[in-house]
Amino acid sequence: MSELSSRDLLDRLIGFATVSRDSNLELITFVQQYLADLGVESELFHNAERTKANLFATIGPRDRGGVVLSGHTDVVPVDGQAWTVDPFRLTEKDGRLYGRGTADMKGYLASVLAAVPLFVERKLQLPVHLAFSYDEEVGCLGVRSMLADLQERAHKPRLCVIGEPTELKPVLGHKGKLAMRCHVKGAACHSAYAPSGVNAIQYAARLINQLEAIGDELARPEHHDKRFDPPFSTVQTGVIKGGRALNIVPAECEFDFEVRSVPGFDAASVADRLQAFADSELLPKMRSVHAETDIRMQPLNAYPGLATSPDSDAARLLALLSKSDDFGTVAFGTEGGLFTQAGIPTVVCGPGSMDQGHKPDEFITVDQLNRCDAMLIGLADYLGNEGSTVR
Repeated sequence: MSELSSRDLLDRLIGFATVSRDSNLELITFVQQYLADLGVESELFHNAERTKANLFATIGPRDRGGVVLSGHTDVVPVDGQAWTVDPFRLTEKDGRLYGRGTADMKGYLASVLAAVPLFVERKLQLPVHLAFSYDEEVGCLGVRSMLADLQERAHKPRLCVIGEPTELKPVLGHKGKLAMRCHVKGAACHSAYAPSGVNAIQYAARLINQLEAIGDELARPEHHDKRFDPPFSTVQTGVIKGGRALNIVPAECEFDFEVRSVPGFDAASVADRLQAFADSELLPKMRSVHAETDIRMQPLNAYPGLATSPDSDAARLLALLSKSDDFGTVAFGTEGGLFTQAGIPTVVCGPGSMDQGHKPDEFITVDQLNRCDAMLIGLADYLGNEGSTVR
């Protein structure tokens, strides 16, 4: 097949509407065939329903480690956003490439795929691996099955570069996330006799106030990590549901909250503290009115933070590729902590800016895409060098 540029490939990738709620198989099938036409075999890791899949491929020797180039194929919805262009058709204007996922993060995937012919041609001394995942946008869910398999391999990758949009600046860290749902079960009655019921909304409000107090505590200077912005773990409530009518004491209320934790802080301790407050302060009062009342916590999703050492092989390679050792952090999460947990040290560096991610008229600049192409050419040179330190 004739070689495709990163711009051509981005055009194709944007045309697949891989919103997390939908299948990504059309895109994965395209990528698998593209690789096969270049003589590169790939394997798939499906979800239980076989409606989505991760893709993993190796170029170069299979009897040693190497570098993973990793990115997610899913994108966030466009519902309710005021786009001025078709979000699932690439549009170029004034040096910008518009479309859902251009920045987050199909621009990186396009550059990686455009580099495949070069990787194949170079006869790499150390392998490069491609890892394309699903359901990153809904809690880094899809990549876990692929990582479980890689973790057991005799020659698993030695390090990973995740191409989330950092404007190609080298990133070694981000916060972790824990998302929880709190269910409050009260007891309904006519509002004229409110003391005879247990108002689930009011008790939920007390729990949310307690979360705010925990958040204020975590914001104290002694808990700061100046590598991050904001420099502390944060707690926030994002969704609340409850009540049926104003003249009915509500029997049910639930709310969702999240913890964005700096490395080293156990986000689960926030949920544990909230449950302890419920058990000691709220449930005795609730059950003195009605014995069947309850408060329980339900985990929704979580992923670990990332804190790669600047002295690691992964950081040294990133400095070489990005031509900078001015390592930073990002506020958003990635699959990096999961790769690290699987024994694959990880760094983050990709084209585009998250300032454009998730917004209407999302875009990546042509310059950023070209610079990413150049970075991957540098990686091909590096992995073709027998003296490389990555093993």
